[in-house]
Parts: sequence; structure tokens; C-alpha cells
Amino acid sequence: MLQACRKKSAKYLLALGMTLGAVSLGAGSLPVSAAAAVELYTPYLQLSAPPGDTIAYSVDIINHGSSTETVDLGFDEKGNKWDYELTAGGRTVSKIAVKAGETQTVNLQLDVPLEINKGVYQFQMNADGSVLPLAVQVSEQGTFRTELTTDQPNMQGHSDSTFTFSATLRNRTAEKQTYALAAEAAAGWDVTFSDGSNSVTSVEVDANGEKTITISAKPPESVQAGTYDIPVSASNNSTTGSTTVEAVVTGTYDLQLSTSNNLLSTDVTAGSTRKLDLVVTNKGSAELKQVAMTAENPTDWEVTFEPSTIPSIKPGETQHVQATIKADKKALAGDYVVNINAASPEKSADAQFRVAVKSSVLWGWIGIVIILAVIAAIYGLFRKFGRR
Repeated sequence: MLQACRKKSAKYLLALGMTLGAVSLGAGSLPVSAAAAVELYTPYLQLSAPPGDTIAYSVDIINHGSSTETVDLGFDEKGNKWDYELTAGGRTVSKIAVKAGETQTVNLQLDVPLEINKGVYQFQMNADGSVLPLAVQVSEQGTFRTELTTDQPNMQGHSDSTFTFSATLRNRTAEKQTYALAAEAAAGWDVTFSDGSNSVTSVEVDANGEKTITISAKPPESVQAGTYDIPVSASNNSTTGSTTVEAVVTGTYDLQLSTSNNLLSTDVTAGSTRKLDLVVTNKGSAELKQVAMTAENPTDWEVTFEPSTIPSIKPGETQHVQATIKADKKALAGDYVVNINAASPEKSADAQFRVAVKSSVLWGWIGIVIILAVIAAIYGLFRKFGRR
């Protein structure tokens, strides 16, 4: 009977021990239940981005439990060493409280490095016992270079124009860079750079940043019409960016009209002619074609040209034209004005000539004859009436 009682006691103690063990096990599992009550959620588990880009995740922290949970936040880079930041309400956050049955949102920002290989990279966000696996697919091979580009590399203007280009300098490296600016233009061209309103010879650009630079190119005065390429570079000891801008010079039109001795006056006898050697000079940088000669002259005067039209005058060259001025035979002695014009479709030039008209020799002789006749008549009268 004693043995039976001992057996019952042993069974009782065993049952009590198992009960206490179960209670103890249940108490130990409470933290696991609390952790399991928190869930991390974002709809985008894998995103694609190029090197140097920034990815932003909006992550919900959901509390499925029956009491407020204080959650420690963490991020596992999986050895990738990317820059990241967890924020909420515009500030960095590492711990957050979530009421029962509610959701709090945090923002995860990931910066894709510039120097990186193309491929898929794994990450993990932690909230106590809950994890959220994330992946980023780098869409292209990373770079370590500088880019200098312009949206409008071609400009057209006259030789007295200033050609202005807007260029963008991009620093595709992981460090801040200082670039020296240079241009290789033809002799006589003046090329300058400006950052905003300031003239510069070098600029600083932040890592993965960019800066707008204005390039101004002024051609020399003697430049000929044509297309001019201007290579431009931004460089330092480690990296260089370059581009080429193009200036199309259409040339300037300038015409000059004068005489071989630069005198703009002459004389002519009424009814006779006077020849002038005119010099037509192309002072511009573009060819002039079909230069027509015309004149504005007094009534009943005639002005003719040989040739009357010059087919072509190249820049810096001259052409000679002979002008013949014929005065009216009834013109009185005095000064007259003859305006001569040389005109092409692009440019014209005028010269005003003062023409002094002299009386005809014939009229002089006629005057002398009249005077002699009058003298003879008077002499005859004196002789006739003097005898009486």
C-alpha cells in the first residue's frame, strides 16, 4: 500500500512538473508572439535603377497585436556598402511605436553608387523579429567619368556676331571635382566661359552633380565666311569631358564706292562729256554678286556706266567702272550734283559728285563776235554823224 501511495505521488509530481513546464514554456514564447504581431510591408520588393540614382521605399509597419508595440528599426546592407537613410516625419528614425491595430510608415532611401557593376543586389529591412527582403536591379554598368554636352552645338551668324552656347558639365564620379575649362579655336577667335554672370576658367562640380556653363566665341574681324569647329574640354588629373561646338559664319556685307584718286568732284563743259574712273570695293567678308551701277543726275543730263553691272566682287577685292557724264548743252555755268549708286541684293554704297559746268567755247566766240559787231557799229555811227 505504501508503494502504491509512492507511485501516486510520483505521478502527481510528474503531472505538476509537466504543468509548470508548460506554463514556463508559454511564458517564454510571449516575446515571439509579440514580435510576430509586427509586419513590414511595401508593394515594391525589387526596383530597377541606373548608377548614381536614388531609390525611395515607403514601408508600412503594421501592428497586428492587441497592445502598442515599440519597434527597433534596422537595415542590413548585405555587405553592399550603399548609403541609406530611414526617416519618418522628415527626420532620421531608428525606433518607432505602433498602436494596436494601426500602421506607421517609414521611408527608406537607397543611393545607388556610381562605381558599380550591372546586376541585382539584395538588402533587408528589420523591425524586431520581422524582416522585409528588398532587391535593387542596377540597370547598367557603373561609370567613373565626366560628361560635357550641349543641346544646341551649332550656331549661325555674321562675322561681327558673338556665338553663345549653353553646355552642361556632369560629374559622374563619386567625389567633388574641380575642372579646368579650355577651348581649341582657330587663330584670332576669342572663346570665354562663364558660370552665371561670372567669367571663369575653372569650375567645381559636386559628386554626381552638374553645372551649366556658357561658352561665348567671338570671331576675328578678318574672318571669312565658313564653318568653324571649336573643341571644348573640362578636365583635371583624373577625368575629362569634352564636346565640340560649331560656329557658321555667313559673313558681313560692306561696299565702298569712290574714284581712283579719291576725288568726288570734276568739271564739264555744257553739252560735252566727262569720264570718271570709279572704284567699287568689297569691304565685307562675304562675296557680293550682281552689283548694279545707277545714277541720279540733273534734268537732261546723261550718265552711263561700263560695265553697268559687276557680276561678282570677292571679299577684299575691287572692281573698276568707267562712268561717262554728259551735261545738258543748255546747262548754265555753275555747280551740279550727280549721285552715283553701286548696289547688290545685300548691300549698297553711294557717292555724291560735284560737277562744275563751264560755258561752251562756242558761246565765248559768239560773245566776242557780238562785242566786235557792237564796236564796229558804234564806230560807224561816230564817223557818219561826226562829219556833219
